[in-house]
Amino acid sequence: MDLYEYEAKQLFGDHDVPLAERQLATTPEQAALSAARLGGRVVVKAQVKTGGRGKAGGVQVADDPDDARAEADRILGMDIKGHTVHRVLIEEASDIAEEYYVSFLLDRANRTFLSICSAEGGVEIEEVAEKRPEAVVRTPVDALNGLDRETALAICEKAGLPQQVHPPTATVLQRLWEVAREEDATLVEVNPLVRTADNRILALDGKVTLDDNALDRHPERTPFHDDGDSASLEARAKEKGLNYVKLDGQVGIIGNGAGLVMSTLDVVSYAGEAHGGVQPANFLDIGGGASADVMADGLEIILGDGDVKSVFVNVFGGITACDAVAEGIVQALEMLAARGDDVSKPLVVRLDGNSAERGRRILTEAGHPAVRQAPTMDGAAAQAAELAAK
Repeated sequence: MDLYEYEAKQLFGDHDVPLAERQLATTPEQAALSAARLGGRVVVKAQVKTGGRGKAGGVQVADDPDDARAEADRILGMDIKGHTVHRVLIEEASDIAEEYYVSFLLDRANRTFLSICSAEGGVEIEEVAEKRPEAVVRTPVDALNGLDRETALAICEKAGLPQQVHPPTATVLQRLWEVAREEDATLVEVNPLVRTADNRILALDGKVTLDDNALDRHPERTPFHDDGDSASLEARAKEKGLNYVKLDGQVGIIGNGAGLVMSTLDVVSYAGEAHGGVQPANFLDIGGGASADVMADGLEIILGDGDVKSVFVNVFGGITACDAVAEGIVQALEMLAARGDDVSKPLVVRLDGNSAERGRRILTEAGHPAVRQAPTMDGAAAQAAELAAK
């Protein structure tokens, strides 16, 4: 589960990571009041679960409360990579002297955690790693032994951070490690971690991904799910017993079997290159023995995602018979239409395998205007990408 910046900073505050003063706002008027409380000059930051918000104009400095109101009015409602901005974080402006990068992430391949640190923060770490790999220091951190003081100081030294910031930065590293360990996070990232002109070390940004498998251990984090956006979709899917993950794209994906769904994601991504970079909007596996009801539940979740512009249903009939899938599609569309939901988003359906011919006949006889059929996986992906782009 990815967190918004303001949620990540709640966790940081709980573990004494140094932060700038900040307040959350959902209206321009709240933004102006928050700016006044914080001293006037602030940064207005769009709260979305995607990168690139600065380049999109979603992070702006405001010199006074009136300016904060105007910037919030412009940013609220903005679309950033398919994510609509519903909240802005109003944060006191900091006099930045230097910017660094620090993170902890779960290294699944090596069954450990990895600390990443660079003296070149404030930009995408992938760019730094590509152009100057020696500027990015990677240090394994054992999950049981953790990050001791000596190792934290050694990370600062290897990353080339100025000597005078080693002690406070090492302290921040140890506290961020506490966030990763105690909150069951798979990613904790600060970019930038800054030294201010008065020599304070502050986490000016925060990105955290929590392990969904550990949520039962953290009932206090339940409110992070209830944000009216992708998290609520994932919660609804979980209640229905669906294996669903929200992604950043525009083509909704339904398939039977994790391997087929992963292949479908790749095929859609490739097809989307010819249509402005269209990408998959989700991972949804209805399983090997899914009933028509499960198919209907999956389609309900995906059509309820505002980011989805088209849907690709890719089913190879084995245990799951294609006629049951087709019936599920028809039932879901009828149910959603009766409820008053929008069922006009185009559905591209590719059925193959067990009872595929009967499944195709069921869809043809139903004659729903939103449903298109395609004989091949590549052809269906290309059609779904083109429809999403339109």
